[in-house]
Formats: sequence, C-alpha cells, structure tokens
Amino acid sequence: MRITFRFRLIPFVAAAIAVAIGLSLAQWQTRRAVEKLTIAAQLQERQAAPAIRLGALLQSPEDLEYRRVLVKGEFLRDWPVYLDNRPHNGVAGFYLLMPFKIAASNLHVLVARGWIPRNPADRTKLPAIVTPEGEIEIEGTAHRSIGSVMQLGALDAPQAHAIVQNLDITSFAATSKLAMQPIFLEQLSDTHDGLVRDWPQPSSGVEKHRGYAFQWYALAAMAFIFFVVTGIRRGTK
Repeated sequence: MRITFRFRLIPFVAAAIAVAIGLSLAQWQTRRAVEKLTIAAQLQERQAAPAIRLGALLQSPEDLEYRRVLVKGEFLRDWPVYLDNRPHNGVAGFYLLMPFKIAASNLHVLVARGWIPRNPADRTKLPAIVTPEGEIEIEGTAHRSIGSVMQLGALDAPQAHAIVQNLDITSFAATSKLAMQPIFLEQLSDTHDGLVRDWPQPSSGVEKHRGYAFQWYALAAMAFIFFVVTGIRRGTK
C-alpha cells in the first residue's frame, strides 16, 4: 500500500498559526517562571541581610527592594487609603495603606499596614481601624510596587479615606502634598491593631507558569501532528 502526503495550503496556514501562538505563549510562561525564580533567590538573599534603618535621606528603591526596613515615626491617621479587590483565603477585602512620617525628617513612607475584610452587604462601608498613637518603631519589607489588579480607565485619585483599585507613590505624593520615600513598606511588626499581615510572596506561582507552558507546548505539538496526520493518504488514487 502506497502512502503519500498531500500538501494543502489552508490547513498548513492554520497549523502554522497555532504552532506559532503555542510556542510564543509557552516561551512567555517559561520566562515568567524564570523571572519568579530569580525574584525568589533575590528575596531570600536580601531578607537574610541586616535590616536597614530608614531616615531623613531619600533612598534608592532598587537598593531597598525586598530588604527588611526599620523606621521610627508616627502614622498620619487622617490619610488612610484602601486598596480594593485584595482577597485573603477566598474572602474579599482591602489592603489598608497609611503614610508614616519618619522621625526627625519631613519625609514619609507609605505603609501597607495589613489586610481587613470587606463588608459583604455594603462594599463602601469601611471597617473601624485601630491606629497606634504617637511615635513608634515598625519593621517591614520594602517594595517598589504594592501590586496591581485589572482596571479600566485612568488610575484612581488617591484621596484620603478613598477606596481605590491601584496606587502608586507618585500619584499619592501629588495628591497628598507629602514628601515620600519612593517605596511601599509591607508592615511585619505587630502593632496590636487586629490587621492580617500574611503578605503574598512576589515569587509565588512558579509551578503554575510551568504548567501553563507545558499546555501551550502541547497545543503546538498537537497542531503540527494534526496537520501531518490529516495530510497522509493511503492506497491508490
């Protein structure tokens, strides 16, 4: 029995597109996994280093990222901001952010104090919060970004007591008129306020990216095999 292969343009183009998309997305997922492994190594190295004390001088966010930071000062109680769509263990809630005035300086650092649940009946109703009074010392982990969620339209204006989707230091400084260190600080120390400080690790999700990469590679392989198999013809014409 004679076996022949018949080349057909339209199936070839469709298979080529599917293979290209599959390989491209698989490589992107692989790069994301490598990036997170790099972050994990950097995170482990920097958090093992001695804590840096934050003072009156502006710091480089690149030098501080993932480092443990100590800072003395006091919270500005009139400027809480609530980051929406930050679930914890499947429960909807907010990250509570508040500027912290650094002692003996005119600088502030924006502190992510912790997580609080959202009112399920009325999402605009904000929970009562406990804020330490006077000068205290806190410890936290420095980050250039607090993370972001999908948002349609322009970035929210970070007014005091506002609920926003995303937030950056530049827009917060412009609205609040406060001089800011160019970092966020994820608070680690307990200030007896009832907030949850189980912060997600920026390096998590490596296995998820590897799994997605495998699926996209498999799709590319299936598209190629399908094109070859459907082009094979057996027997005489």
